[in-house]
Parts: sequence; structure tokens; C-alpha cells
Amino acid sequence: QVQLVESGGGLVQPGGSLRLSCAASGSIFRLLAMGWYRQAPGKQRELVATITSLFDTNYADSLKGRFTISRDNAKNTVYLQMNSLKPEDTALYYCNAALLSSNYNVWGQGTQVTVSS
Repeated sequence: QVQLVESGGGLVQPGGSLRLSCAASGSIFRLLAMGWYRQAPGKQRELVATITSLFDTNYADSLKGRFTISRDNAKNTVYLQMNSLKPEDTALYYCNAALLSSNYNVWGQGTQVTVSS
């Protein structure tokens, strides 16, 4: 089973940028759909972006143009580039791996992003 470890979170001022990384273990990474989700205290976990095994991408409408998801199968890593960050982007960001049309679903432990002046 794949294991996921997120990194790259931290404190950033409004308007700043961060790049999150999610490193995956295992030999089936190339077959998995990957995604980033986020959850703020008291709120539901929400989709940020996904990228399939065929490199098709999908974004939350409100984040299009600011966030970019990518993957490097040679490094078993998925990235989330976040630009023009806003205080409302503050959340715990989770990496997710899934095999489509199955119940295979794995989550990382999350990395904290705080946007504040």
C-alpha cells in the first residue's frame, strides 16, 4: 500500500507563494489518481485539485489561476504550487491517492498552511 508524506507548509504573508510536496512510497504510484484537499477548523474538507494517472487536472473553481497541481512519476511525487495566497487559504492541506473505480483510498497526515500578516 502506498504511503504519503506531505511537506512544504508554513507561515506566509498574504500575496505570497508556497509549493507543497507529497512524496509517495510504493511501485504503483503511476497508476494512482492524486489530489490535494484542505480543511480549516470547523469546516468540511474540500477539494483543491486532482491529477489523474493520465495527467488530466481538475481544480476547485475558486482556485483556478492561483493553484497548480503537477506530478513527477519518476520521483513518486505530486506538487501543489500556490500563488497569491489569501488568509482564507489557511488550512491543513492533505494529499490523497486513489485508484479509480475501486475503494482504494489513502491519505497523508497533512501539512499546515497559514496565511497571515
